[in-house]
Amino acid sequence: MKVDLHIHTTYSDGAYSPEMIVDTAIDCGLNVIALTDHDNILSYDIAQNYAKENDKKLEIIQGVEINTIYKGYEVHILGYFMDVKNHEFQNMLKFQQNARVHQAREMITLLNKKAGIRIKFDDIKKLVAEGGSIGRPHIARAITNAGGTGNVTEAYSKYINDDSPVYVKRKTVSPHDACEIIYDAGGIPVFAHPIDVEIADSLAKELINYGLRGIEAYHRKHSPAVVEYYSSLAEEYGLIITGGSDFHAPSMNHGTIIMGKNFVPAWVYDELLKEKKRIEIS
Repeated sequence: MKVDLHIHTTYSDGAYSPEMIVDTAIDCGLNVIALTDHDNILSYDIAQNYAKENDKKLEIIQGVEINTIYKGYEVHILGYFMDVKNHEFQNMLKFQQNARVHQAREMITLLNKKAGIRIKFDDIKKLVAEGGSIGRPHIARAITNAGGTGNVTEAYSKYINDDSPVYVKRKTVSPHDACEIIYDAGGIPVFAHPIDVEIADSLAKELINYGLRGIEAYHRKHSPAVVEYYSSLAEEYGLIITGGSDFHAPSMNHGTIIMGKNFVPAWVYDELLKEKKRIEIS
């Protein structure tokens, strides 16, 4: 069994539609995937309906990735199997979405005033699927499309960083709130790609008190040694281990795309299901 529990679509900053993700996952030989768009859950129903209508044999898990900023760090919390109709969960998504829109509008104003780059909100909005999560990649692309920079990489280096006079940091829920809300909605909160967060070890231990149930040990950024480290940490803390490619767009490294190429043991999926059942009966 091949598993990938971290995949993005055009409903956040992914390059593939939910339908394309389903087809690509099957082409890659995957059996189980989780759609984990940033602060957004709209891709799941689309992918499920497409798979069902076209008799695609693929297990699709309802997921999400909540982007939080805590003590200057980007801390991402994955969620699996939550009740997406839960009131507090819905309110969290609304807060996150509104914050994204506010950030984009504030940056549009500053880009015009301080950099002479004229873009409209619609220029950014059209780069994501309807109802999707606007983020830094879309703002960077809009800047480039308007001629403000020669390419997206330049847009990031000039404007999409904390030191830029036109960059506005987004307000977010805390990782503690994200874990608690996902858990209270019947979901499984997981610390995503902890290698990116210097305080990951101490923060993960702290977040257990707010419902954290897993650590993403398997990730494309994680070397075998890092996988082993976070697997041991998960065992020490009594947490499950998850993993995925964190697929956003095709990469021709080694002649293949990244989705499904990040090795995730089949037992990871089994442990996720066991945790789901444990939460349901608790």
